[in-house]
Amino acid sequence: MNDGTRLNKYLASCGVGSRRACDELIQTGRVEVNGSPCLNMGTRIGPGDHVKLDGKRVVPNEVAILAFHKPRGFVCTREDELGRETIYDFLPPTLHTLHHVGRLDRDSEGLLILTNDGDLSQKLMHPSKSVEKEYLVTSNQAFENHHLDQFLEGIYSEGGKLKAKAIERLSPRRIKIVLDHGAKRQIRVMFEALGYQVTKLLRIRIGSLWLGDLEPGTYAFLNSKEVELLMKNPKP
Repeated sequence: MNDGTRLNKYLASCGVGSRRACDELIQTGRVEVNGSPCLNMGTRIGPGDHVKLDGKRVVPNEVAILAFHKPRGFVCTREDELGRETIYDFLPPTLHTLHHVGRLDRDSEGLLILTNDGDLSQKLMHPSKSVEKEYLVTSNQAFENHHLDQFLEGIYSEGGKLKAKAIERLSPRRIKIVLDHGAKRQIRVMFEALGYQVTKLLRIRIGSLWLGDLEPGTYAFLNSKEVELLMKNPKP
């Protein structure tokens, strides 16, 4: 049995990115182990090994996982080529190495998870895990009852069939919607397909983690119990 940590997992623990992103770094020859280029993602890294990325040594970070309330009008990227404000403008430089798990588009708001834990990122993002995400969505007009049923049955778009796992009407123009597989801009695409426009979209839950009373633009570190529940992915 081989000791040590797989190279891609080791890099993810250094805050370089998700395991998938680390696989790409390895495959493109940017990683060295003990002074030699390494293209093998399965290489085991032990306590005495030195790993470099682009010529600079990398070491595991202390794991950080935080919940962030993304305000409307900000994009989920560290640097934006169009000069738009980003979610990292709200974080101190010491947290800029954290990557966001999934994203919300510029006009959406609510709960985001940021972390340097590659295992958690993979757990939350992999389609096979079916991690639920819950949203409060307001439309420009009142919903027809049969359209709410159609959200559950599925709506066909260029990217395939899109559907909600659960839906609840809160008012004539406001619904609560749960997804367990999220395509890009899925809720907005579904709304537009049925003739509605989203006027407000707020994500209030990811898996077992709730937005709660976290104010826009603020963040909170998760405690060990919250992290454990996220990893188990229970349904509330």
